[in-house]
Amino acid sequence: MNKLIAALALSVAAMTSYAQSSMHDLQFNQLASRWDEAVPLGNGLLGALIWQKGDHLRFSLDRADLWDLRPMKGLHRKEFSYQWVIDQVHKKDYQPVQQYLDAPYDAEAAPSKIPGGALEFDTKDWGPVQSVHLSLHNALCEVKWSNGASLQTFVDAAKPVGWFRFENIPAQLIPQLVAPQYQGAVKNSGDPVGGDDLSRLGYKQGDIRQTGNSITYHQEGWNGFTYDINVRWKQTAAHTIEGVWSISSQYPKQPVQELAEKVTARSTAQAFDKALIAHSGWWRQFWSKSAIHVPDTLLEKQWYLEQYKFGAAARKDAPPISLQAVWTADNGRIAPWKGDYHHDLNTQLSYWPSYSSNHLEEATGYLRHLENNKANYLRYTKMYFGVPGLAVPGVTTLDGTEMGGWIQYSLSPTVSSWLAQHYYLQWRYSMDKNFLKEKAYPWFKNTATFLENITLKDENGHRKLKISSSPEINDNSLEAWFPQNTNYDLALMKFTFSKAAELATALGLSSEAAHWKKILAEYGDFALSPQHELMFAPSMAYNQSHRHFSHMMAIHPLGLIKWEDGEAAQTIIRNSIHLTDSMGPAYWCGYSYSWMANLKARAKDGAGAARDLQIFAKAFCSINSFHLNGDQTKSGLSKFTYRPFTLEGNFAFAAGLQEMLLQSYAGFIDIMPAIPANWDNVAFENLRTEGAFLVSAKKDGSQVAEVKIVSKKGGTTRLKLPFKTFYAASNKGFVIKNNGDGFLQLNSQPGSVLVLKNGYE
Repeated sequence: MNKLIAALALSVAAMTSYAQSSMHDLQFNQLASRWDEAVPLGNGLLGALIWQKGDHLRFSLDRADLWDLRPMKGLHRKEFSYQWVIDQVHKKDYQPVQQYLDAPYDAEAAPSKIPGGALEFDTKDWGPVQSVHLSLHNALCEVKWSNGASLQTFVDAAKPVGWFRFENIPAQLIPQLVAPQYQGAVKNSGDPVGGDDLSRLGYKQGDIRQTGNSITYHQEGWNGFTYDINVRWKQTAAHTIEGVWSISSQYPKQPVQELAEKVTARSTAQAFDKALIAHSGWWRQFWSKSAIHVPDTLLEKQWYLEQYKFGAAARKDAPPISLQAVWTADNGRIAPWKGDYHHDLNTQLSYWPSYSSNHLEEATGYLRHLENNKANYLRYTKMYFGVPGLAVPGVTTLDGTEMGGWIQYSLSPTVSSWLAQHYYLQWRYSMDKNFLKEKAYPWFKNTATFLENITLKDENGHRKLKISSSPEINDNSLEAWFPQNTNYDLALMKFTFSKAAELATALGLSSEAAHWKKILAEYGDFALSPQHELMFAPSMAYNQSHRHFSHMMAIHPLGLIKWEDGEAAQTIIRNSIHLTDSMGPAYWCGYSYSWMANLKARAKDGAGAARDLQIFAKAFCSINSFHLNGDQTKSGLSKFTYRPFTLEGNFAFAAGLQEMLLQSYAGFIDIMPAIPANWDNVAFENLRTEGAFLVSAKKDGSQVAEVKIVSKKGGTTRLKLPFKTFYAASNKGFVIKNNGDGFLQLNSQPGSVLVLKNGYE
């Protein structure tokens, strides 16, 4: 028995040895010369990009809530009405819709996310840079120059402050605070992808003042909004300086925030080393949540880089991840697509990996944002749709206000349904009953109420929208609207009523559950081609290469068509993916490859999923791992070869690899369901499943060697056995039932722990 316990301890220790290591770090022999290749640092609220501009070291500084919140000019007019759009579609007079509801997004510079500013240090006499190193384990950037000078810098993981320390500097070093270019001639206008010049915002240039070893930049924005950047430093040795920086923001009629000057004054009372210890402790806790090891070193490193960026961009009490999060473009322009909140897919994909990677706390920042803006969404619902319930604009500002754009997605009636999935996942992965009662079910109930009120029955008795769309299919044209439900809208509506019924049942609300089931039954089937392929809509087959896989929402992420449902479902999944692949990736973006990897993982195609993830990492990312949307190799992987930076592709990548390693969406735990056949040595630790179970597993050679399951909340789950014979090497609190069907039923109490080992027959 003692030998067995010792062997078990060694094997479990081996599973935990795959945590983040230096092999995953970013390492360069020179500083980047452009902002979108810079070293990224952040804490969800503040962000910095470390790079070289000319002969100066540059810190591009950002804060997530720096926004120009002026209303979109020309959008809110009497024609701002869903019924008016329906009437225009039926009249086939669509140009006014484009002019009134879409064109303002391109024509106006704001509302928009805005950058903070920059710190610069004159390093021209220090010689060339010898090394640049980002240590993922503690989010510390280190730079060394040939003259012996060095920099250490980090953004405090838990406080609104950034730190820097220069050592072995040859002479006095005074930081320079650099303001964004809010004044000057307008050269770029009406370009939401490339970005309009910041001078279009019309701000007067802010003030920069120095008092001793402290510099403050104060900037006035629109309608009383202001922000401040302060940098403060001190000499701690003959050739060493330590400093801090912070950004504060102030909105009228909102609680006054602590000024950046006060934050830095308090911070400098603490030593750099002590602050670094506390900061490193936060990251140590973050990395303890989950770990993976796969034999493809490219994919493994990219996964850790995605986890790092998620840890740098997401916090429970900070604004959620927008298109660029805390790394707004530092090029004198407004960020691509205004750096806004695109609920077309961008925010949703950004949180895909949080659940199974066991980072539920960071994911709550997304839901907190939605809850805080709910009153604004209700105003929009009443104003635009004119019915009870809850709708959310597809493109919004920081406070949830609509911004316009292609209205098939920016004013879509099913946005709140896709957002509802994140409430559902937070519930299923946490099993937090208070969250279910107070947040998740109310969101579903309000969304379902809205859909019930906005739909009608067709001649066959099937419930439908008056006009339906599939994001970005047929662009922003009259042909983008369909008289029948698209598969995109249909999937989201079916998901809403299905899960509303499930959640109501979990709360004991039987009459409400029965009502939602009744409405669900009124929806028709998904549109399929004669070859059993998902179509865009009953009147439009999948007939083009397109970046948005909206027609396959029912497969992933919604899981309404499951591989596990049998041959008919498998045929639809297999054929739909094959058709999409066969059309080619000419008009895919990087996130398309990430999403396709998730789809193929659901189809148990490990080789296909790995291939798409490899293409994403090799061709669609900057050297610092930022997703740049276009094919940077220009090798035909996409006709998009531009480089606007957005984050959703990065985080969808991480989710794709996690789907290959562990799935639980079908009602049971499936270990390594979609890994390539030649992946012989694979392991993961503490990936999370629905039902709030933490799972660790290890594959040696061609067989899974062991599985560890920890029950966080108690309850029942099923495990698909990953080995032919097994034994329980350790069992604390699980009741195991084996029906001989290849599955184990596992009943548990909170804290139960089970370790199963392969019998190797």
